[in-house]
This record gives sequence, C-alpha cells and structure tokens, in this order.
Amino acid sequence: MDQSHILVVDDDDRLRDLLTKYLSESGFRVSSAESAADARRKMAGIAFDLLVLDVMMPGETGLEFAQSLRHRHRGAVPILMLTAMSEVDDRIRGLEQGADDYLVKPFEPRELVLRINNILRRVPAESVVPKKARLGAYEFDLDREELWCEGKRIRLTSAETNLLKALASNPGAILSREELANHSSPGGGERTVDVQVTRLRAKIEPDPKLPKYLQTVRGQGYVFRPD
Repeated sequence: MDQSHILVVDDDDRLRDLLTKYLSESGFRVSSAESAADARRKMAGIAFDLLVLDVMMPGETGLEFAQSLRHRHRGAVPILMLTAMSEVDDRIRGLEQGADDYLVKPFEPRELVLRINNILRRVPAESVVPKKARLGAYEFDLDREELWCEGKRIRLTSAETNLLKALASNPGAILSREELANHSSPGGGERTVDVQVTRLRAKIEPDPKLPKYLQTVRGQGYVFRPD
C-alpha cells in the first residue's frame, strides 16, 4: 500500500496540510485540493488510488462531488469521507452517494490510515489505462501523445493533444466541458473545448457531423468511445 497515491480534498487549509503531512509520513504519495473543482483539475491528469474527501465544502459539497464521480465513472476511485456530522442518517447518506467508508471528525490519525489500507485491500486491482486507442484507421499513442494513420503521423496542436489524451485515458466516461477545459487548455474556457472538439472530429471521424468516437452527451459534456 505504500505506493498508493491519495488525493486529500478539504477546504480547511490547516487540516489539509496536517493530513498531507501525516499520510506522507505513513508512506503514501499525497496530493491535495482545496475544493471539488480543484480536485477535478488534478484528477484530469492523475489517476489517484483513493480520495480523502471532506463533506462540508463551499460550492460543490463532498456529497455532490462523490455522487458526480459515481454517476460518470463506473468503478471510480474509492472515497473515504470526512465529516463533522456524526448522525447515523448523515453517514448513510454519504455511503449512498458513493463513499466506501466514513470517518467522523475529530478522529485519530492512525485510524484514518487503517481505514485507508482496508479500503485499498478491498478494491479490485487497478485497471490498466490503455496505452493506445484505436479509432478505425487511426491510432492514438497515449504515452507518446501521437496520432497515427496508416504509418503517417497526424499533426495535432498541443490543446488538441491534451484534450484527446484526457478523453482517451477515460474511455466511456463522460467528461464535462469544465474538466476538459482545465486539462486541455487552462484558462481557455468551455467554448474553446467545443472548438477543439470540432477540429478533432474533422481529423479522426469518418463523418464529423455524425461522430462515432467523440460523442456529445447533451447537458453533460463529451464521451470517447474507441473501437
């Protein structure tokens, strides 16, 4: 378990720093995020083994974030929720929204580590992220970040490359425009994502007007469906 990568998501700077320090000293690789939006940006580029997620956060709450992850990603990253609410109904609500375990504040740090290890033992072996994605005559190499067609490399802009890699790393998962904007072109905005998608479709789709591989999910975002 000592190589597992954990993302701590908490708006409390002091607690977030303490958890990061303690879990690092306990042998884990640790990253942190101050909000659900910040967590989404980090998750777009890193496959974490577990989330330590605070329930009460400004904006999107931990419960809403967990529900969103479970809705979009079947078999998503395990979640250990932290909360100051100790009522049974609160714990049940957290588990219903997708948490794998629930720890009430204040807690003993050693118990947190034990619960994390128990969750990691229960989850299936990590699925292997595909190294290459097939799209008919096209092939996208995720490691080399290159698109090829019948031995010829197809030129992509850096933004198109980042967008395609984010989608190809999560085949079948719906990614919102906000998530894709943060990963492919930070600061570019959601409309920029739509433009990049249109350009990508022109390069990889047999019929860009009837996309087979890079599909729109109305009101949610885009989903990548390779061969």
